[in-house]
Amino acid sequence: MLLSPLALTLASARSVGANRRLLLVQLALLASLVGDAAYATAVTVWAYAEGGATAVGVFTAVRLTAAAVVAPLGAALADRHERRTTLLVANGARAVLVALGTACLVLDLTGAVYLLAVLAGVLAAPFRTAQRAWMPALSETPGQLTAANATSSTSESLAVFVGPALGAAVLVVADTATAFVLTGVLFVVSVLLVLAVRTAGAPPPGRPVPIADRDTGPAPAASGVAAGVGAGVAAELTAGFRTLAVDRDLRSVTAQVCAQTFVGGAAKVFLVVLAVEVMGSGPSGVGLLDAVIGVGAVLGGLLALARAERQRLARDLNVGVLLWAAPLLLVVAWPHPVAVVAALVVLGVANPLVDVNLDTIVQRMTAETRLARVFGALDSCYIATSALGSFVMPVLLGHLDLRWALAAVAAPVLVVAVVSARRMARLDVRLAGLGSPELLHLLRGVPLLAPISPPVLEQLARGLARLAVPAGAVVVAEGDAGDAFYVVESGEVEVTQGGIVLRRQGVGDFFGEIALLHDVPRTATVTTRTDVRLQVLDRRAFLDALSGRSLTAAHDIAAARLATRG
Repeated sequence: MLLSPLALTLASARSVGANRRLLLVQLALLASLVGDAAYATAVTVWAYAEGGATAVGVFTAVRLTAAAVVAPLGAALADRHERRTTLLVANGARAVLVALGTACLVLDLTGAVYLLAVLAGVLAAPFRTAQRAWMPALSETPGQLTAANATSSTSESLAVFVGPALGAAVLVVADTATAFVLTGVLFVVSVLLVLAVRTAGAPPPGRPVPIADRDTGPAPAASGVAAGVGAGVAAELTAGFRTLAVDRDLRSVTAQVCAQTFVGGAAKVFLVVLAVEVMGSGPSGVGLLDAVIGVGAVLGGLLALARAERQRLARDLNVGVLLWAAPLLLVVAWPHPVAVVAALVVLGVANPLVDVNLDTIVQRMTAETRLARVFGALDSCYIATSALGSFVMPVLLGHLDLRWALAAVAAPVLVVAVVSARRMARLDVRLAGLGSPELLHLLRGVPLLAPISPPVLEQLARGLARLAVPAGAVVVAEGDAGDAFYVVESGEVEVTQGGIVLRRQGVGDFFGEIALLHDVPRTATVTTRTDVRLQVLDRRAFLDALSGRSLTAAHDIAAARLATRG
């Protein structure tokens, strides 16, 4: 018998709660989001008292622009360092910035308060990006990964309510400085929760050299054993954008969500007009309309949790984008308060359907070593399209009445969603196939990789680069620096040390783990006895994937080989 939606929601929530590390990160995210929203409220109220609406507008514009510009850089840093470290540094730095901002507030250093508030806002992006990129490594099944993303989306919806309400409540009973202090405490709580997440197997310092510049699809054949060179700064910063550009499915997903955020940006303007012209509540009624969307978002988060195990990711995302536009046509046809409330509830419900499925699709289709940069690129795109929507809507309202302006915003988004529907159905088939790619079976046969969770193993399989080596060639030489892990796909190799043959290895065997685990030069030479095809995994991806049982297994195998002069 099919479970009811409520039972499915509870089952997904229990799935997240049963994973202690996943739960701690979700709680850290919630504390961070509430702190961010409370701080933004406190700064906005203070800015309005200092310089009126103009000060609020300029501060908001500068903060968004800075976030859009810095997002790719923050994401690149998140990909170069351990996810946990990025979370700790981001919110630790935000706590320090808020403390400094409080001191500047007390000392009446207005310019410094603005600057520190912008810097604290900019650091929200690296935290969220690293958190999203960490979810696959913490999840034990694809369904749990989707449930975790749904929980994150629900936390964002709750923060929209709780953060501003908390900030406003403190301002009523105390002052701005007290509100700042409370925000700093929330960031400290977030840091403590992340500290409680135990990890192991972090890569040693230093930038890894990629074996192949690849995220999806089959790996290109390498022409030599040594592969890849260090990318320049520009390549690092644009890696996320390039990943989105080369995959047609990811391009389609990005286009749809950019269309949705365009409507979201326009909503910042048309909600005011709806409040005045349709609801009759005046500009102050915008808060009520935002709350209506928030209620829908909470319901949508529960719906996304209920659908987590069904794994209809692309089609659900497509429906979410459709529902960001279609309800506006109800208001166009019937400009009545009932229609407005109904439409905004649906928009709220649609938001988690887009966000949750977007995160899960990107996490499952992108190599772990550049996952944060892809999220950073997406964040930049969404901020830009949201800003575009905010700019275009007033222009439309200057030439059209409200109903035609809403139609002009909704119609292109509907077209994008309808045109993308067939591709999204095919993408779900592709995503289902990721559960058993050609090389996944090969990796599962490697003892030190077998305990790794399915989402991470999928990422490893997609991050492999095939290397064809002729008979008699040296793959790795004793004393060389170690930068990759190898699995034999076909053929046979011979492992020697000081000229002594230690072993011969064939299909499914592996080598190269000792240098990576212990950060030492290669302890043996590996030479091909026949023409060989190898699957190669770069140092960062290999070490990031190991934790718990897989890390223990890796060290046990390495110790056994070292004991036999391997």
